Amino acid sequence: MSWVRRNGISVAGTALVDTICDIAAYPNCGELTQIRGVERSVGGCVPNVTMDLKTIRPDLPVRAISKVGCDSNGEFLVKTLKQAGINCSGIAKSPEERTSFTNVMSVIGGQRTFFTYAGACASFGHENVPFDDINSKILLLGYFLLLQKVDNGDGVQILREAQQRGIKTAIDLVSENSNRYSLILPCLQFTDYLIVNEIEAGHLADMTPSDRNLPKIAERLRKLGVKEKVIIHKSDRALCLSDKGLSIVGSYELPSDYIKGTTGAGDAFCAGALIGLHSDWPDERILEFASAAAAVSLSSADAVSGLKSEEEILKICREWKRVPVCL
Repeated sequence: MSWVRRNGISVAGTALVDTICDIAAYPNCGELTQIRGVERSVGGCVPNVTMDLKTIRPDLPVRAISKVGCDSNGEFLVKTLKQAGINCSGIAKSPEERTSFTNVMSVIGGQRTFFTYAGACASFGHENVPFDDINSKILLLGYFLLLQKVDNGDGVQILREAQQRGIKTAIDLVSENSNRYSLILPCLQFTDYLIVNEIEAGHLADMTPSDRNLPKIAERLRKLGVKEKVIIHKSDRALCLSDKGLSIVGSYELPSDYIKGTTGAGDAFCAGALIGLHSDWPDERILEFASAAAAVSLSSADAVSGLKSEEEILKICREWKRVPVCL
């Protein structure tokens, strides 16, 4: 293979449309309740992380790779990403399948209930990744445990080929209370950067994710195959284990009225970490910026609206102190 100068980040995997219905109360079986308002937004790893990346660093080449149906939701999803400046040439369109979606029943001022349809993303796999067209420096694949074909072998194929082509690989997954994390273990040997929360890390390593155990969990995950960096984040800290050793930073102490919602904070952390990895920053700086991006994202109730540009994130966070943590 000829030498390729790589730049930018590609994000492959889940892409769906959320239809959020505001209701006064959740009905009992056989009862009716009125929908007071309806909103539609994009969601999943691909929309959330790509839009976060473009918000943080607008000049960064960002490519979305996924699969949608030839329907109005698919058109809405692609249009939304294109308007954000994201390269959507890697989004395959299937005439036989519907775009993945989630119907959210949101009690005003209360809890949300989710009804999700796997749709086209369930069959997203190796054949949908346009490797010949990708000149990105990093490929993120996520969310594992929501991608049926990827979970059952295509994830290994995608990550292996990416590495063979000189692309750095990263993976992200969802928090699930199950024994299905074993499906991900074969992928770790083809993963350069593992970016997960403490619950996911604990399941992968089969260890209790206590603060004291997190460094041991990171060591276990390196031994299971992660090549360069294991990055673990939780509400009060983040750590990174690499050949340079272990780095750890505390989260920010935020004003009491600042947090409007936590949806998308993990994706914002992931996007911030990818920015640092793409920039070849030292481990501690990667963690500092990723946690700053996550903190700023908490200013909005939805997954992407709260995030700011790189300069704005750093400016906002200068006003805050970090939670003290120890190794």
